[in-house]
Amino acid sequence: MTFAPEWLALREKADADARSPELVELLVASLVERDRLDIRDMGCGTGSMGRWLSGRLGGVQHWVLHDRDPRLLDLAGATVTGPDVTTETRQGDLTALRAADLTGASLVTCSALLDLLTTDEMNSLAAACVHAGVPALFTLSVAGRVELDPSEPLDAEFESAFNAHQRRVDDGRRLLGPDAPEAAAKAFEDLGARVVTRPSPWRLGPDQAALTAEWLRGWVNAAVEQEPGLAAEAPAYLERRLSGELRAVVHHTDLLAIPRAL
Repeated sequence: MTFAPEWLALREKADADARSPELVELLVASLVERDRLDIRDMGCGTGSMGRWLSGRLGGVQHWVLHDRDPRLLDLAGATVTGPDVTTETRQGDLTALRAADLTGASLVTCSALLDLLTTDEMNSLAAACVHAGVPALFTLSVAGRVELDPSEPLDAEFESAFNAHQRRVDDGRRLLGPDAPEAAAKAFEDLGARVVTRPSPWRLGPDQAALTAEWLRGWVNAAVEQEPGLAAEAPAYLERRLSGELRAVVHHTDLLAIPRAL
């Protein structure tokens, strides 16, 4: 799956506002002191995680930016910058990551990505991190809960259909969707890592009207794709929602996993 740079730019501020600074504090306290932090950003997109996290980590940093999409890699490589920050880009697949690939790494991170993995892929990612002794900070995993204000009875139907769509079978792969935070926690804990999670909700309203509208359309369209019976309701539902001052809380979960050896 690929994402348009325009969508990633539209959501960047909401992402930054939602991520848990508390987990960053715990991460920094756990990091082994080194002359340089080497950070692997998996599924980096345009580099929003690097732009958000690099200033919070401090010190000399080298970011290895991974993504399947060369267009996004070019943008990320040009914009994850700082006086003590260097970058390199690698085009590739997160699901192929192994412990040997993380030799010398200080941190593995990703944002809004785990829901696109399968259980086996999540277990493999956790094993790579733990066996390499590298902490992992995974932010903005979809939690499967949405609160809309004002509410209406159809909200629950669209939410249920959207969540089923997130758990769909895609090219023979059963995606984790909103089960990803729990699956990630279990994968790391089964390997002996210490896991800490925190909520990281988007809080959308009239001041983010463009993002709210784009998110809602995507949410409804995915629900209709999963449950075609909702197609008849969707146009009027969207019109009602977008004609007023809709507020939405879109729940996510941030997760920090620290191997016990650290």
